[in-house]
Amino acid sequence: MFFPRFYFNLFIFIILTISSVSAKRRKNLGPEINITKHLSFPDFGPNNPSTTNQDITLLGSAAISSQTGCLHIPENNLQYSAGRAIYSSPIRLFDPNTETPSSFNTTFSFQIHNPSNTTGPVSGGLSFIIVPDEFTVGRPGPWLAMMNDACEDESKVVGVEFDTRMNPEFGDPNDNHVGVNLGSIVSSIAINASDFGLRLNDGLIHRAWLIYDGNRKFLEIYLGPDEISLPTRSAYSGNLDLSPYLNEYMFVGFSGSTGDNHTEIHSICSWNFSSVSRAFLRVPSSETCEGKIIVDKTYQNVSSKTPSSFFIFVAVVVLVIIVMINLYFSRKPKRRRDYSEYEIAVAANKKGRPGPPTRAQKFNLVEISSATRALSELQILGSDARSVTYKGTLVNGCNVAVKRFNSQFSGPRAPERRTMIKEVKAVGKIRHPNIVSIRGWCFDRQETIVVYDFVPNGSLDKWLFGFGVLPWTRRFKVVKDVAEALSYVHSKDLAHKNVKTSSVFLDISFRALVGDFGFVLSSVESTRFESLVSQKVDIFEFGNLLLEVVSGRGRRSDPGELGLLDLAWALHETDEKAKLVDRRMGPVVNPDQAIRVLEVGLMCTLNDNKGRPNMEEVVEYLNFERPVPELPTTRPVSLFPYSSTTGLCSGYSCAPF
Repeated sequence: MFFPRFYFNLFIFIILTISSVSAKRRKNLGPEINITKHLSFPDFGPNNPSTTNQDITLLGSAAISSQTGCLHIPENNLQYSAGRAIYSSPIRLFDPNTETPSSFNTTFSFQIHNPSNTTGPVSGGLSFIIVPDEFTVGRPGPWLAMMNDACEDESKVVGVEFDTRMNPEFGDPNDNHVGVNLGSIVSSIAINASDFGLRLNDGLIHRAWLIYDGNRKFLEIYLGPDEISLPTRSAYSGNLDLSPYLNEYMFVGFSGSTGDNHTEIHSICSWNFSSVSRAFLRVPSSETCEGKIIVDKTYQNVSSKTPSSFFIFVAVVVLVIIVMINLYFSRKPKRRRDYSEYEIAVAANKKGRPGPPTRAQKFNLVEISSATRALSELQILGSDARSVTYKGTLVNGCNVAVKRFNSQFSGPRAPERRTMIKEVKAVGKIRHPNIVSIRGWCFDRQETIVVYDFVPNGSLDKWLFGFGVLPWTRRFKVVKDVAEALSYVHSKDLAHKNVKTSSVFLDISFRALVGDFGFVLSSVESTRFESLVSQKVDIFEFGNLLLEVVSGRGRRSDPGELGLLDLAWALHETDEKAKLVDRRMGPVVNPDQAIRVLEVGLMCTLNDNKGRPNMEEVVEYLNFERPVPELPTTRPVSLFPYSSTTGLCSGYSCAPF
């Protein structure tokens, strides 16, 4: 009934409120004090006792130069490297009782220079960072080692970047800017350093001042040459709440990285840091040493006691009375009425519990609508001929991708819909590190909707053909991750049925996760037979995906040009496969790995009776656990049509059996 649930929730709210007030009063037994911390590094040379006492933790490609007395990040002008220099002890930067960030003031002198004096765009940058731990290093390249690969909670990262490379995909305004980053590599605030007469990578020593008032939640940034005092004009000043991005204790320091192009060295030559945080002095309890400490009895908060037990007793009595009244009224006959609108309203406001992490759950349309803002166009992530995908947020705060199939795939008269539902539930049981988990589904009111976990870095095609240049080490890891995922799916007598770069997603550590399953409707009576055929299609499409990853180009081609698959076979016939490797990756490509991936890709496109491997064998080939069989010198004549213009098979035609 409505009344018992309502008053029960009200009772719980009262109890929690009283407990919260009681706990807060118990915590705030002592007077308010200020906790201060001060760090001073006039230099980082061997004569500095702070440096010799190992107060600075060096991670990745970071080092202290005894010649210059500066921190170097990176130390040897290495390509695609990252490093951090972190003060070894945590600093209190947030008061959880008052939810107030600490005030801090830091100034440091820095130098960014290109030792090779090469022309053209450089790749790298430096950041002052506030991070949760002192053990991990962020990613190299445009991430400036600010954002970490796996272990760090990136929502709890604050950075001020000094960036000398323009990355449009991250919203950079130019190649000479200062940015404030809050839990993201995309800067919330961007400042053009040229407006203040600074060229960050001109080789001169510059100084930055960062002043944050935690009470007012106000940030000021000053920039200038090293030899001057605090400038009169700030580079930025404005309100900024750091509370959502801070733990109570955080680590402060610097990070820097280089990319694959012309690199630079970042040096920190001096550093001062001071912080002030509010806290309440704790009065000892009787179980500790209360008798040994004289407490001022005039301080009333110490001796006051909260009568929380009395309030709880009153709340219990009130609840009992309410229950008795409801039992009395519940005996009266119920009037018949249509509750459909009422039930929908209750469902819309109901706090759904997150399903078990290893089991998908069923959603209703109200929950889907609430998560996607009524399937708003503003929430659309992408679409194709069969479906539209929306970004959603469940009531428990989890971000999800909601794939809604078009009506022709979910109509009430579609004879294959029951088979599709069964397949969705079967795939929903799969849990693998390289597969995007299906969080649930909705088969309601003639709708067919599948809910996946949301992957923040997006799909692989955006990184191959859009964002910058994905380095070879990550590409090679991606193809192995996808192979492992498909091999696992096939071992469950299932198939993906939609293998392409837009169905492969990259998580925050750039691990590849296979998602966006095809769930192709089929009238084939034998599910096992249909899965076997679809697995052969998966392998063929995976071969094309390998060629795309190595070449950095899509499988489709313009009319009159060779498609990617035809081009790959043509280069194989002339023993020039190396020409297919994406030249944008530079000289850091491992040629043995690249050629191995190309050969495996071509092998996957062979006719099934002419040497096409299964996914288990593909995994072994990519891991160099077994030699790749010799490919035919010329491309075998395909038994089934394949369009080099679209790069797609016709139905199951690419999977002869």
